[in-house]
Amino acid sequence: MQETSTAVVFEAPGSLALREVQLPACGTGDCIVDVEWTGISTGTERLLWDGQMPPFPGLGYPLVPGYETVGRVSDTGDNTFLKAGTRVFVPGSRGFKDVQGLFGGAAKHLVVASDRVVPLPESITENAILLALAATAVHALNRLQWVGLPDLIVGHGVLGRLLARIAIARGVSDLTVWETEPRRQDSDGSYRVIDPQQDDGSYNIICDVSGNARGLDQFIGQLNKRGTLLLAGFYHEPVKFDFAPAFMRELSLLIAAEWQPGDMHEALELVRNGVLSLDGLITHRFAVSDASEAYNTAFSDPGCLKLILDWRSA
Repeated sequence: MQETSTAVVFEAPGSLALREVQLPACGTGDCIVDVEWTGISTGTERLLWDGQMPPFPGLGYPLVPGYETVGRVSDTGDNTFLKAGTRVFVPGSRGFKDVQGLFGGAAKHLVVASDRVVPLPESITENAILLALAATAVHALNRLQWVGLPDLIVGHGVLGRLLARIAIARGVSDLTVWETEPRRQDSDGSYRVIDPQQDDGSYNIICDVSGNARGLDQFIGQLNKRGTLLLAGFYHEPVKFDFAPAFMRELSLLIAAEWQPGDMHEALELVRNGVLSLDGLITHRFAVSDASEAYNTAFSDPGCLKLILDWRSA
């Protein structure tokens, strides 16, 4: 069985190494995955990189980040349903012996509980690293199931784009997306993307995935009476807003957290059936040997939507 693996290690905030780490033993219900691609999260992983992640179970340095992993099963324990050679999506591993594994997916080899991996059709290759965000988008929209669908999405990164694509597929005919970064104001024409300073409209349901905890007062100011605000991003700062405008609108506030297995199943079916396209969202690709440059690009280049590391030649 595999005992060590090359991994991306955040030695401390702002310090990255590509080095060997020790894998845990593969149990009867586990599998070993040989990783092909991993994605870099500009939300969660950036907070880990900056040292701004709020207290979280398993948080500590040095750590292996990563929860957007695609690879092939190379070996299994005796009590698994998987076969060697199956391509799978891995939302996180069982971790490592000598470093923390907060999700722990950015490594060449992983030991993973077999009931956590998601078997993939061969037709989905590197785009499968986007399934965690697709499931997050499904989970967010399902939080609105008793309310309706959003008519405004705040933020046009990958999650905002997936939310827009799924909302359009579910029947939204008039959707607006706010985005302040000019390089992210493109769209496929099925919805409009504008700078919030140019919008004096009003909305019934707003979904915020910007992660900007200081922008709520503007959202609330453009909500209709008894409107709904869904917070589907992650905020490392306290979330505050003026109460009087929310009071006058009788605001409903919802929060969407992590996706659940049912959300992943639904997202995968949308992709498999051609309802949801994952195309055009991966903008940068790096060999894992260039991991330092890759993380710097992912965290500093506004034109980078999703960056993936290629582990196949590691």
